[in-house]
Amino acid sequence: MKYIVENMVYYLLYGLLYMLALLPWTLLYLLSDALYYIVYYIIRYRRKVVRENLAMAFPEKDERERRDIERRFFRFLTDYVVETIKLMHISDAEMKRRMRFENGELIDRLTGEGRSVILLLGHYGNWEWIPSLTMWCDNSRFAGGQIYRPLLNRCFDRLFLHLRTRFGTECIPKKDTLRVLLQHKRAGKPFVTGFMADQTPSPANIHHWVMFMGMPTPVLTGYETLARKLDAAVVYVDVELLSRGRYKATFKLVDEHPVDTDGFPIADRYMEAMEQTICRAPHAWLWTHKRWKHSHLFVK
Repeated sequence: MKYIVENMVYYLLYGLLYMLALLPWTLLYLLSDALYYIVYYIIRYRRKVVRENLAMAFPEKDERERRDIERRFFRFLTDYVVETIKLMHISDAEMKRRMRFENGELIDRLTGEGRSVILLLGHYGNWEWIPSLTMWCDNSRFAGGQIYRPLLNRCFDRLFLHLRTRFGTECIPKKDTLRVLLQHKRAGKPFVTGFMADQTPSPANIHHWVMFMGMPTPVLTGYETLARKLDAAVVYVDVELLSRGRYKATFKLVDEHPVDTDGFPIADRYMEAMEQTICRAPHAWLWTHKRWKHSHLFVK
């Protein structure tokens, strides 16, 4: 019975969102404008968290400047929602016009040499559009994938899996990462796998700290361990918000042979690059999570 109910809810949700996805961009952004006023002024969704994060990240800015970033962030957040819904009904040609990738020849060179690639990106811009990179690289050479944490709500988890595989990439549950990537390696097929690397590790998994946005920040390091173990090159995806609903992502080499490194230099370089991306246009980063909730654990 539970399975039947979940199926009904899923197809109802899918049908509703698909109908919204049929709307032209003009109407979708009008919907986003309406959502912004509801989310920001009525629901006040995580405004306190965003405000605290911005105060810690930009102490040199005055209150007026930080409030401007705050409002622009919430406007961007509702744009992210409607843009993600649009994935249910968008042509490949339209996607290529709106999500542009540069330096794809770097990925082609590495995979052409039989090398696997770990892509590092953050919750910046519309990260749900990043899997469209398969249209900009020779994806016949590699297995494309992304690491994800299954959502607690099974209907939403199923829906996001549908959206995230829209461009032929594989969604790999976090707990299965090593097993799946080893399978690709043993099969002789290079992989290009994306890691959302700006998340906060749990206290038990804190192995490295960096200064990020002026704050001591614990960082994920699992991807660096995997890169060494699998001899995969590491590439940063530098995303820029060009205008409403239009992005550019540039592939930038972080380390071609991480097997030769010690410590966590890749994490250091990644977080430095992520900070530069954020400071270029801070409103397009996801500020609604408590980014520095473990800073009290930092010991020099």
